[in-house]
Amino acid sequence: MDKATPFFPGFHRLLFGRARRSAQAQLADQARALEKATLCQLGQVCAPWVPARLLQPAPRGAHSRRRFFPQGLTFWAFLSQVLSPESPCRETVRKVQAWYAVRRQPRPGSGTAAYCRARSRLRLDTLLGIHRHTAHELQRRVTQEQLWCGRRVKVVDGTGVSMPDTPQNQKAFPQPSNQKKGCGFPVAKIVGCFCLASGALLHWAEGNKHVHESKLFRKLFDLLRPDDVILTDRGFCSYAAIATLRRAGIDTVMRLHQARPRDLRKGRRLGANDRLVTWVKPKSRPRGCLAADWRRVPATLTLRLVHVPFQAPGFRAQPLVVVTTLTDPIRYPAQEIARLYLRRWAVELFFRDIKIALGMDVLRCQAPAMVRKEIAMHAIAYNLVRGLMQQAAALYHVPLERISFKGSVDTLRQWADAINATHAQPRQQTRLFNHLLQILAENTVPLRPDRSEPRVRKRRPKAFPLMTRPRRDYRLATASKKGLK
Repeated sequence: MDKATPFFPGFHRLLFGRARRSAQAQLADQARALEKATLCQLGQVCAPWVPARLLQPAPRGAHSRRRFFPQGLTFWAFLSQVLSPESPCRETVRKVQAWYAVRRQPRPGSGTAAYCRARSRLRLDTLLGIHRHTAHELQRRVTQEQLWCGRRVKVVDGTGVSMPDTPQNQKAFPQPSNQKKGCGFPVAKIVGCFCLASGALLHWAEGNKHVHESKLFRKLFDLLRPDDVILTDRGFCSYAAIATLRRAGIDTVMRLHQARPRDLRKGRRLGANDRLVTWVKPKSRPRGCLAADWRRVPATLTLRLVHVPFQAPGFRAQPLVVVTTLTDPIRYPAQEIARLYLRRWAVELFFRDIKIALGMDVLRCQAPAMVRKEIAMHAIAYNLVRGLMQQAAALYHVPLERISFKGSVDTLRQWADAINATHAQPRQQTRLFNHLLQILAENTVPLRPDRSEPRVRKRRPKAFPLMTRPRRDYRLATASKKGLK
């Protein structure tokens, strides 16, 4: 019998070559093996990015007993499910059953309840710890050449994700008010902070429709580091946010809010379309800003306004005005600030990768606690793929932004099996892993600066009418027509 382990590498070493024992003893050995093994073919590729100590069996409580789905196996199975959008829990359970059956070991039942309960026992703190480790590793591998003017730039933006229409989700994340009751879906707001150089998702904060994105942004302030440069759009441009970040030693580059005057004839001239201006503290405290924080906000701010020329193909020129705390025109020329702001569009691509390529746009968990864990798992999966892309870019000298994220996800899913099959041959495994990185580096996207792609769809959807009332009303109406009421 082939001793390769297509789903749980390293497990066979504890099972083969020993005398037959009782089913209970074999199950105990099996549980111990699962606790020590990487537990998934993805682990052969991604395990260096995931601290093993965080997946150790708990001394007591959840994941302390020996089960078919211990903590490590559950994590890697959950990860493989996230990396395969539209993959149901049933498919993951079938993978586990198939492996147990090949090894003639007791297998879990065909239902998904045990796997779903195991996922619910995963602690959110554990997932956040794994995410922080992946983010730290991606940050650590950023080279000096990838920095902007020697500074780390973090780009911030907000988005929304929907989830199943359950009472628990509706209570925590109410649906938009323009959707009729029973016809919409709960929506969560997410404000994410990405590293511009590596594309890593560093931090995020989630809330419901009643929480403004600027308030979620404030939750991230304590997670930022001095000497960071925050790059955002005009939705986050506020006096309180700029002052609070500046007091912490964090600079900002933001598009000027539409309510602010954009007259570049005022202030001290630093150059063409480059001015120093003074803002006065607003009289009223903004929502979401604590009174203690508001008292520490200075009465005035000296800021810099930079005119950014922007010409979209087919449209009239629309000049942008950027406000920044980087007031030194020698160290930070206006042209560099303009080029930096135009790179802000990268955050839209980052969100597209995690929402569309990984399927986070529509979550599948039925309860708010699991929704938060699902978001954390998507963040981990996204960073792991980014880590592979970063390795490929460094090894084959390809710009990181030219490597396709979707192509990397597809390649990882297919090559994980081949790498796992050679886990007993380290040299062969290293060779295959280098081939994997080479393929990632070869799968580049075209360089299309200033590309314009309107958000329209060519493929028409099915000609079914939209739901305008709860499904129960449709069933009652149908039954009434048939005389079954």
